[in-house]
Amino acid sequence: MKFRDLFKPIDMTVGSPAGNIVLFMVPMLIGNIAQQLYNTVDSIIVGKFVGDNALAAVGSAGPLLNLFLMLFVGISVGAGIMVSQAFGARDRESLSIAIGTCINMTFVSSVVIMVVVPLITRPLLQLLGTPEAIIDWAWQYLVILFLGTLGSSYYNILGGILRGLGDSISALVYLLIATAINTVLDYVFVRYFGLGVAGVALATIIAQFVSAILSLRKLMHMKHLFDFDRRYLKFRKDPMVRLLKLGLPSGLTQAIFSVSLLVVQSLTNTFGEQYIAANVIVMRVDGFVMMPAFSFGQALTTFTGQNVGAQRMDRVEKGTFQGTMIGVATSVVIAVLMFLFGRNLMAIFTDTEELVQLSFSMMMILMPGYIAMEVTQCLSGTMHGAGDTMTPMWISLFNSVIIRVPLAYLLVNLSKTELLPQGNCLMLQYSLVITWLIGAALTLILYMSGVWKKKLSLPE
Repeated sequence: MKFRDLFKPIDMTVGSPAGNIVLFMVPMLIGNIAQQLYNTVDSIIVGKFVGDNALAAVGSAGPLLNLFLMLFVGISVGAGIMVSQAFGARDRESLSIAIGTCINMTFVSSVVIMVVVPLITRPLLQLLGTPEAIIDWAWQYLVILFLGTLGSSYYNILGGILRGLGDSISALVYLLIATAINTVLDYVFVRYFGLGVAGVALATIIAQFVSAILSLRKLMHMKHLFDFDRRYLKFRKDPMVRLLKLGLPSGLTQAIFSVSLLVVQSLTNTFGEQYIAANVIVMRVDGFVMMPAFSFGQALTTFTGQNVGAQRMDRVEKGTFQGTMIGVATSVVIAVLMFLFGRNLMAIFTDTEELVQLSFSMMMILMPGYIAMEVTQCLSGTMHGAGDTMTPMWISLFNSVIIRVPLAYLLVNLSKTELLPQGNCLMLQYSLVITWLIGAALTLILYMSGVWKKKLSLPE
């Protein structure tokens, strides 16, 4: 295979399903890890050069940031499904319309967020009970990121389009370039310019604009697959409705999860700055541990979409089984590595021994949940690729609203004692791992029932 062949779209309707999935997933996994480095580097830099409170501020901003950016996750998922199915069906016209529709909707959505959300950020942080010691930093960090939404949203959407075409290598290369830029600018802005939390936010949006421009340039050089001109950059009702129908359930799924995190965040804030900082460390490491699950899920979405478009359902079921088994094995290996070296990872973020120990204890509670999440993401990825984005949404809604939030408050209240008047903070991790296990069981049951096959959504 020649080097330039790595940048060509992968046709997943032929060849070994497991081979297709792994070949597509590996560069995407590396890309997801690089994506996670954005926030992780931010946390390491502010934790080491500004202090534990700055680390807590960056982390406490996360759930609120994710809530408003979930719209783009939905559009990205919808884009990947539409593009992969049209590509699998060899339908050039549908492919061109899908890509133009995604670009238009991303622009409109980005402008709305850039104008409206910065105005309500501080009241929302106050509503969540963010400690006074960190609220100014959290507000500053969020406002800068929201004003730079255009770059991050276009990278996510254009990356979704490239993955739908079977090209996970190009998105990876552009993201690695952006990650390098982000890391260098983080250090320069904080260490030498003294910009603190604002510096890491500025570094992030600059790097994301670079990755978005590179992704757009790549698409403009793929005209052998689709047409990319003004005719397809018009607002078309039917493709827009289909994109929303496919993507919004996924976006709502993530938004619901973010809302549940916000509700739990208000409970988290009652345990003080040290627990908030420890929770930030866990979330950053957790982001890397989760990457194989998300990557296998995304790979199975593209694999399923292409094979549904080609009407190869036999390959869909075979690929789902093989991909899920490989994913679970990967998660088991990661869990063992975390048990052996997790404490060393926590120490990268802070020099405070109490924070390191608390973070490691929290992480160990979550270990079984990562294997469960692998099952959930893989099977949900297949459902998404087949056009059934509603079933995963209902599972997430049930888990986040009916199980996670009430369970977190219940366990914390049951653990209150004279020595722990606020309750045991580790109960929050126990509530999370129980939620993940229930979610995996529900997803497996509904996948095996075959309900998703009755909702196949094919390109028109």
